[in-house]
This record gives sequence, C-alpha cells and structure tokens, in this order.
Amino acid sequence: MHELVRNRVDAGRRKVLKVSGGLGLLGLFTVLGLVPSFARAGVSREAFDAMTLSEAFAALGGLIPQDSTLISLSAPDVAENGAVVPITVETSLAGVERVSILADKNPTMLVASFDIPVGTDAFITTRIKMAQTSSVVALVKANGKFYKASKEVKVTQGGC
Repeated sequence: MHELVRNRVDAGRRKVLKVSGGLGLLGLFTVLGLVPSFARAGVSREAFDAMTLSEAFAALGGLIPQDSTLISLSAPDVAENGAVVPITVETSLAGVERVSILADKNPTMLVASFDIPVGTDAFITTRIKMAQTSSVVALVKANGKFYKASKEVKVTQGGC
C-alpha cells in the first residue's frame, strides 16, 4: 500500500514539473520574441501603455468614439474591493468586432480586450482590478466604427 501511494505522489510531482517547465519555456520564448504573432494578444502594446483615454482610443484604432445607448455597461456603483470588480458589457450593435474595457485611473488603462467572432453575440462578463475610483469605459468596435458607454465606479479599497 505504501508503494502505491508513493508512486501516485511521484507521478503527480512529475506532472507538475513537466507543466511548470513548459510554462517557463513559453515565458522565456515570449521575452525573447520567439513566440509567433498568432499566439500573442491582438492589441498593440501602445494601447496598454496609454496614459489618457484619448491615447488609448487612438492606439485601439478609433480617435473619437460615439456614445451609444445600444451598449449596456453594468458595474457596481460602489466596489468594496477594487481587486474584484464585476463588469458586464452587452450590445445590440450589428457587426461587433471587438469589445474593450478601460478604467481611466488605473496604472494600465486598458484592462481587457475581447475579439468577437462573426456571428457571436457581443456579451462579456468579467471581473477587473481597479486602483481607485474612476470611470469604466466599454469601447465597442462595430462595422469599423467605435462606440462607447461609461460608468463611474467608486472604489473603497484599491486592488492594483
């Protein structure tokens, strides 16, 4: 019986080492620039480095997005913990290509960006981190044009 338990532990240990080694190599290859472009996020580095909303909008491909009532952005009025702020974005716009979520006072303004495959409903629900009280913006690219909706979220304890 003791031998059976030891064999299971050894097999589990091998599996953990194999997976962690593979992830380490992927990280190394990414740093060295050896990961193919299709394996990286579809958003430019400039979008993540943006310091203002207008810089982020420009880096994502749209200079001045239009406000739209066809975008529903659900977020709490007050987030008790900025580390886990639930966000839901839904839109009835036709031809949605991408949905991005931005928080204007975060150290990294672009929080998330989702490419929406053709024929898929544009419905995103996720949790984001927020450093402090700020405006959360849902930026939607549909038929080559940009639209947005925003909501102020008060953060009582920062998460970034």
